[in-house]
Amino acid sequence: MPFNPATETADPATLDGLAQTWLPFTPNRYFKRHPKVVVGASGAHYRTSDGRELFDALSGLWCCPIGHAHPRVVEALSRQAAELDYAPAFQVAHPGALKLARRITELAPAGLGKVFFTNSGSESVDTAIKMAIGYHRLRGEGGRHRIIGRERGYHGVGFGGISAGGMVANRKMFGSVMLPGVDHLPHTWSPQHMAFSKGQPTWGTHLADELERLIGLHDASTIAAVIVEPVQGSTGVIVPPVGYLQKLRETCTRHGILLIFDEVITGFGRLGTAFGAQRLDVTPDLITFAKGITNGTVPMGGVIVQGDIHDTFMGVQAPEYAVEFMHGYTYSGHPMASAVGHAVLDVLLGDGLIERARSLEPVLEEGLHSLKGEPGVTDIRNFGFCGAVDLQSWPGQPGRRALRVFEIAMTMGVLLRFTGDTIAMGPPFIATHDELHKMVDVLRSAIRLTADPQ
Repeated sequence: MPFNPATETADPATLDGLAQTWLPFTPNRYFKRHPKVVVGASGAHYRTSDGRELFDALSGLWCCPIGHAHPRVVEALSRQAAELDYAPAFQVAHPGALKLARRITELAPAGLGKVFFTNSGSESVDTAIKMAIGYHRLRGEGGRHRIIGRERGYHGVGFGGISAGGMVANRKMFGSVMLPGVDHLPHTWSPQHMAFSKGQPTWGTHLADELERLIGLHDASTIAAVIVEPVQGSTGVIVPPVGYLQKLRETCTRHGILLIFDEVITGFGRLGTAFGAQRLDVTPDLITFAKGITNGTVPMGGVIVQGDIHDTFMGVQAPEYAVEFMHGYTYSGHPMASAVGHAVLDVLLGDGLIERARSLEPVLEEGLHSLKGEPGVTDIRNFGFCGAVDLQSWPGQPGRRALRVFEIAMTMGVLLRFTGDTIAMGPPFIATHDELHKMVDVLRSAIRLTADPQ
C-alpha cells in the first residue's frame, strides 16, 4: 500500500515545543503536519517515538560510524564530566585536547602535523580559509585573497563555506554578503559519461584543467587556496575521476596555491582509510574535519595543517607574548569532546572498524547496483563505504519523490537521507551484511512504490 504520511503520527507526548521549534534544512511547514521523532538509539538503529526500530543508513548525518550509545563513549562522557567538564581554550590547555591533537596527526598524511580545534565542519572551513589567506599575507603575498571552490561543493553554512560552496540553494539568499573574489571549478558529475560507475569514473580527469583556466583569468598571484571535498557527499556522493585530484595538486603546487581538502565527511574511515587523502593518494596542505572524530556525540571539528603553514604564523615579527592567529572558539578542544574523541579513536582503531568499512565496500556496491533497471533509477554511484541512487523526478515536483521514498522507508524500518531526488547512503561501519541487504531491499520497494506520482 502506498505510504500516506497522514497516517504516520509521532507520540503526542514527544511533541512539546514543536510549534516553537525551527528545524534546520527541513521543510518546517510539512514537518509540523507530519512530525517524525526519534527518542533513542543503539548500535546501528534509531528508535522512534511510536516504537519502531530504524536502521541508520547514513550514520546519523555521516557522523556516527561506530554506531550509537557505544559503551566506551558513554563511559568516557561520564568520567570526563566528573573530572573536567569545561576548560577555556584561550591561554590554557588541558591534556585531553593535547593528546588528541597528537593522535590525529599520527593518522593524517605525512607533513600535516598541527591541529587547530573547532566545533563543526562549518567552523573548520572558515578557519582553513582564514589560515590560507593569513599564510600568504605573512609571506608578503597579501594579494592572494581569492578562494576557488567547486560547483555542487558543500562546505558548511558559515559565510566562508557558502561562498566557496557550490550548492545554489545554499547561496542564493545570501549572495549580497558572501566573500568577494570567490570562483568555482565545474563539478565532476556527467551522467552521459559516467552513469552507473563503480568506484572512481575513468572519464573526467580533464576537468581539473579548468583550474588553469581560472588561474589565467584571475592570475595566480590573487589566488590563496582551492578547496574541494575528496568525495562530494552532501550533494549526492559525487566521486572524483581517476587522476583528477592529482592534477589539482600539481597545478596548485606549480602556482603556489594552497590545496584544502574538506574531509568533514570522508575523514576517519569513510573511504576505508583514515582520511580520503590517503585512499586517493593526494596530500593537501590543510584538511578540515568534524563529524566522525566524536561519532557525532559531542560537537567537534578542526583543521590539520601542514607544518610550514603553522611555522609561518609562528615566525611573525612580534613579541613572543603576542597572539599569532587572532581566531578561535569558546569551545575549541572542549574537554568532553576530547574525551569522546579518544574513545572513538580507540574503537575505530582497536576494533579494526576502518578496515571493516573497507571490507564492506563490495557488499554495498553490489547491493546498490542491483537497483539498476528499477523504475526511474537514472544513476547509481559508489566509492568507499558510501553511495547514492538518483531518481527521476515526478513532473513539476522536484524532490517530492525522494521525500516519499524517505517516508516509505521509515515505515519499513530504514532511515534514509535524501537531497533533491538523490538517495544517499553511508551506513555505520558496524553494519552487518543482513542489515545492508535489508537497506537495499527496502529502498527497492520504496522506488517501486513511487514509480508513479502520488
